[in-house]
This record gives sequence, structure tokens and C-alpha cells, in this order.
Amino acid sequence: MQVPLLRLQCGVNSYDWGKIGQESAAARYAAATPSTDISIQDERPYAELWMGTHPSLPSKDLDTQRTLLDLVQDNQALMSQEVTRKYKGKLPFLFKVLSIRKALSIQAHPNKQLAVILHERDPRNYPDDNHKPEMTIAVTPFEGLCGFRPLAEIVHFLRTLEPLRELVGLEAAEAFENAVRGHEDSEDPTATEKNKSALRTVFTKLMNSSPEAISSAAEKLISAAKSSPSTFATSESSPSTNPSNPEEIAAVATRLNEQFPNDIGLFVFFFLNFVKLSPGEAMFLKADDIHAYISGDIIECMASSDNVVRAGFTPKFKDVSTLTDMLTYNYAPIEEQKMQPTDYPYMTLNLPAFTSGSSSLLYDPPIEEFAVVKTELKQGRAKATFEGINGPSIVICTSGKGKISVGPAKTEEVREGHVFFVGANAECVIESTAEEGDETPFTTFKAFCELDRSEDTINGHL
Repeated sequence: MQVPLLRLQCGVNSYDWGKIGQESAAARYAAATPSTDISIQDERPYAELWMGTHPSLPSKDLDTQRTLLDLVQDNQALMSQEVTRKYKGKLPFLFKVLSIRKALSIQAHPNKQLAVILHERDPRNYPDDNHKPEMTIAVTPFEGLCGFRPLAEIVHFLRTLEPLRELVGLEAAEAFENAVRGHEDSEDPTATEKNKSALRTVFTKLMNSSPEAISSAAEKLISAAKSSPSTFATSESSPSTNPSNPEEIAAVATRLNEQFPNDIGLFVFFFLNFVKLSPGEAMFLKADDIHAYISGDIIECMASSDNVVRAGFTPKFKDVSTLTDMLTYNYAPIEEQKMQPTDYPYMTLNLPAFTSGSSSLLYDPPIEEFAVVKTELKQGRAKATFEGINGPSIVICTSGKGKISVGPAKTEEVREGHVFFVGANAECVIESTAEEGDETPFTTFKAFCELDRSEDTINGHL
């Protein structure tokens, strides 16, 4: 019988958008586990730490060097028979740490039906047949683009930014404004579908702009951003709709153009919500939702897939027609896509006297493949006991030091960057071992899958 606690060795991808050398949390976490193939180079970008069974970068048991996929397939009890059967012996989720120095793709992830079609048609660019809803939790301050802005904001930018209006085309911009006028925020289904159709039309027109037109418009736009940042994208005739942060918008647009000169993503920026997350804040992206990440270190959890449909801010394969066809064209303020964590009910905190600030928060998206718990223990001997659940977990430490135990037979020391697999139905205990005066919290993120975890079940534990 396999002991249900495994220390994992996890790989890190080096993409151009990653943070450099030791600045990258993904690289530091990977290097925290002894390995002959991970040595941080000072000038190399490190982008993503992968934790899971996905074949593109599978995790390994540190002791045996067997892949996690091999181990869970050989011993179904590690994931539970129910999870093994439903997900064909593979971990249902892929857990990541991303360290973002420059913008990464304007992108969306296909739903299950489209993923099958894309994989059959083009397995090189779409390497599997699974969907990829995903959740982002900020570890450091984060910037990104997430979903379409409220329609009134898009109309405002089309009116005030002449290069954007010219790029879309005066006729298309006017048609969009006329189509949504008067019911931009309507909840009537007929009006909503009409709005989405109008948004699809104008956005598709934008995305099919010629390279020459994009280059010319970008030069004009950045010139305006640099020359008049305090009034960028504002209008004296309609001050009530002006953005509250024109200088920030001008600065971000300028930075994006420096990273990807004359890229269509510069103009997509004005169609999407610009989101800033503080550490601990999170957002959820359904399949077919458009997004892009700009900067920061994040914990990311997703269905186990590597399918990405890209159309900007990337030197990789772009598939504009698939992207514009697949999007939901949902539009809403960014607050509607942010997630509000709740107390995690499957855990007991045992805290020493006079401690405060320790917590365990559940980030629970509306899908069954995964959820994530962030636990922060603020003092030595503070302890969190997680009840056994009928599914697998992966735990990563992002700060502090402590230990992790599963039963009396297996206890491991934990440091920043250490990653562990916890088997199904195993009670897991984490404990801070901080010394007196050390105020660094012992922080862990635990991704897990538990089938049939309903609202009633959760409420029953409260």
C-alpha cells in the first residue's frame, strides 16, 4: 500500500514572458526541491511551475523518481476509485505557479466539445481534448485582463480614442453604438443576446485588422498616451463616463506596446476589463472566456489541459477565427468575475494562546474538477487539521516553514517551494514551526478534487 503522502519534484517552463532568474517565484519554488535538472540561471526567464499528471510536464515522486501519473494509476486508492474512474486514472486538475514579467497571450480556453474538435483537427497546437476552466489567486500584486468591459465603457473608448475608432472602422463603431444604445445594462434576455451579437461583430472586425492598419493606429495611440497622460481617453463633452484613472491606462498601454510593438492586443485592452488583484484575491474564468495576464505571481488551478486559443501578445500560433467564434461575449464589471473566498469547513485550526490572524480560506469555483484552500498559520505550533476527503490533493508552501503529516507514519518538513501529494481519504495535518520572533506566516495552497461536494454537504460541516 502506497503511503498517501508524497514529496513531489515539479518542473518549470521557461517562456519569454516569465520573470528573470531569482525574481521568479516559479523558479525559486522549483529549485527548492533537489534536482539535477533545475538550476536557476540569472538571465533566463522562468514562467510556470507545473504540479500534476499532465504529460507535457509531469510531476515525479522525489524518492522513487516515478511519475505521479504512474503512481496514481498503479494505486487507485490514492485518488479514490470514483475519481480514478471518472477521470480515466489522471489527476482532474493541473496546479501551477505563474511568474509574469510581461504580458502573455490574449487567449481563451475551449469548452469540452470544442476541445475535442480542435484536438482532432490540429493536435500539434491543441494537444489534448479537455476543457480548461481556470482560477487565479494572487500571490503578489497582479494585473490582468479578464472578460469584456461593460458595453458603456467600450462605447466610451470607441468615441474618445480616434485610433481605435479608425481601426475598427467608423461604420462598424457607429453600428455597435447604435445597436447597444439604451440597453447596455439590460438584463432582458432578448436585449442581452442582441448586445452580444453586436459585440461579436465589432470585436471580430477589430481582430481582423491588417498589420499595416494596426501599426499606424498604434503609433497614434501611444503618441497620445505619452503626450497627454492625464487626459488620455477622456472627453470634455461627457465627463461622467471618463475613466477614473487615465494616467494608469496610458501607462499600461505604453508598457504593453513596448513589450509587443504594434500588436492587436494593444487595442483589445480597451475592450476587456483591466483587473488588479491584491495577494489573496482571486478570479475564475469559465471555458470560452477571453483573458490575458500582464504582471505578477499567481497560483493557478485548472482542469487538466494545455489547450490555449491565442490571438495576440504572443509569438506562438495565433488562431483568430477560432477565438472570435468561440467566445461567450459575456460583458460585466470585473467585480462579477472576482471570487469571494469562504472559511474552509473541512478543517480544524488549533492555535497557541495569544495567536491571531491565522486562517484557512476556500476558493470554490462552480465546477467539480478542483477547488483550492489557502491556509496561513501566523505563529509557531499553530496547526491545521484537514479531514480526509474522497479525492486527491496537492499542497505547495509559498512562505514560512513547518511540517506536514499524514497519520503517525509519515511526517515531512516543509519550506517555501516544497510540494506534496496527499492521497484520498487521508487526514492531513500542517503545523507551523516558526521560531519566536519570526513573523513570516506559514502559507500553503492546497488544490483538491472531491466529487459530489454539494452546497448541502458543505453547509453540513459548518
